[in-house]
Parts: sequence; C-alpha cells; structure tokens
Amino acid sequence: MTTPQIAFDSSPGEYRPGACNIGPAEIGRRRRSGIAGLAATAVLAVILVALDAPVAARWLVALPLAAGAISLLQVRFHFCAAYGMAGIRNLGALGSVERVEDAAARRADRAKAISILLAGGALGVAGAMAFVLLPV
Repeated sequence: MTTPQIAFDSSPGEYRPGACNIGPAEIGRRRRSGIAGLAATAVLAVILVALDAPVAARWLVALPLAAGAISLLQVRFHFCAAYGMAGIRNLGALGSVERVEDAAARRADRAKAISILLAGGALGVAGAMAFVLLPV
C-alpha cells in the first residue's frame, strides 16, 4: 500500500497539467502580490482596531487575507489559478501566455485552480474568524 503524498513542484519551467503552469517570472509576480495582500491585511486590521470598528467589520480582513493566501499558494505550487481556469499557461516572460490545447490537461488545470481558490478562501475566512474573536 502506498502512502498518498502532496506533490510540491520544486523546479518551475516545464508545463505539467494540474501541477505547473507558470514559470519564474510569473511566480515572482505572485510572490509580490501575496506579500502585498498580507501587508494590506495587517494595515486594515490595525485601522479597524484603531477606529474601534464594530466587531462585524473585522470580517473585512478576510478579503485581502484570502487574496494574499491565494497568491502565495500559487507561488508554492507554481500554478496560477486564473490561468488554470482560462486554459492558458505561461512559462516564459510576463505576458507571453499560451493556450492549453489538450482537454484532459485543461480539466486537470481547472481542478488544481479550484483547489487553490478554495484553500485560499478558507485561509482568509479562518484568519478573519481569529481576528473577529480577538478581545481587542
């Protein structure tokens, strides 16, 4: 019996359906976006606390937190969710996308994209819930 394993792609540069659809330039772009999303989350959280905003308003941090999490998951997996949903890939320079022609590859890409979007959304909601429950 084999043990299921989570595959993390450690070498970007080659398209693999459902596993890698972006190269180093795109990965760098998503890394910057992820860091910006986390920074925006922190700034928004500080502002909400400083303004003594209603506890319900704290749920707003879920949006930038989820966006940042999705971007960083894309970095980790070398996989762009938007490209996966659109049936395209880019392993070269920024802006040089190619269409994925194979239907099975597009299905694998869509499944991976959905898993990244759901995981990022869940992280955003979980982080917001923790912030909502903070006694400040």
